[in-house]
Amino acid sequence: MKTLSDINSLTNKLKKINYLQVEKNKSLAEFASFKVGGPADLFLTPEKVSALKELMPLIVNSNIPYFILGKGSNLIISDKGYRGIIIYTGSLNHYQVEARQITAECGLELKEIADLAYKNSLGGFEFAAGIPGSLGGALYMNAGAYGGEMKDVIVKAQFINQRGKLIELNKSELKLEYRTSILQKEDPDWAAVNVTIELKRSEKKLIKAKMDELHNKRWSKQPMELPSAGSIFKRPPGHYTGPLIEKAKMKGFQIGGAQVSTKHAGFIVNKGNATAEDIVNLIEKVKAEVYKISGVQLEVEPRFLGEF
Repeated sequence: MKTLSDINSLTNKLKKINYLQVEKNKSLAEFASFKVGGPADLFLTPEKVSALKELMPLIVNSNIPYFILGKGSNLIISDKGYRGIIIYTGSLNHYQVEARQITAECGLELKEIADLAYKNSLGGFEFAAGIPGSLGGALYMNAGAYGGEMKDVIVKAQFINQRGKLIELNKSELKLEYRTSILQKEDPDWAAVNVTIELKRSEKKLIKAKMDELHNKRWSKQPMELPSAGSIFKRPPGHYTGPLIEKAKMKGFQIGGAQVSTKHAGFIVNKGNATAEDIVNLIEKVKAEVYKISGVQLEVEPRFLGEF
């Protein structure tokens, strides 16, 4: 990590960028769906893509670690926080609709895009209406649910690279596969700025009915009422995680404020006072018990940020 004077020097440069909020020692817990996490040394909120173009080269040249944060719905943040720079993209939320295509900035939430599609009589995005998180995060993970995933609808995406230049990739170049994309496979450290999706014409009543059906299914089977990071484990080939965890008698098991959901064993929830340490310890316990009983090695789906 750089010295305090290096950080202060960088901060002074960043504060000169238009449409950029610069904050120090900001708690990250409110930006994660698990509601855990300590502070970040620097927290940057670009309100326009132009600000992102300017800040990227400054940060890269500073050699201070950085992380691009969306809605934090698939993230476990350390209790110690993050020693570096957080670039929060939640304020990049502009969009445009043209014929059957929606181009939206990466900070827009999936539920907002689903509502936008509904208002414009565009079907095919209903699967994402209940997925918590932003468009940027959905691109990173190739998010999906109920038989649909982002790669079914994405046409292209634009990024800002480390030199502050705009780069556009088409669908095939994005390398979208199960819960992964080029952003994970090649780790280019680019910031996604917008995504274009293409949908199909449909009747509003049909779109609404499908959204309602999936909403009810999600709320009846998943612990939506408690903080979590969604499914905590990737689905292992030939198995479903919920039954594996139940077989290991871990459903309802609790460490500190973290609990394996009694509603769906594939989720770990924050009962109100969980720490990141509680969550990680519970994950490791579940993995060990499932492996002992079934011989299956579970793989964690959310990312970890900070020191554990």
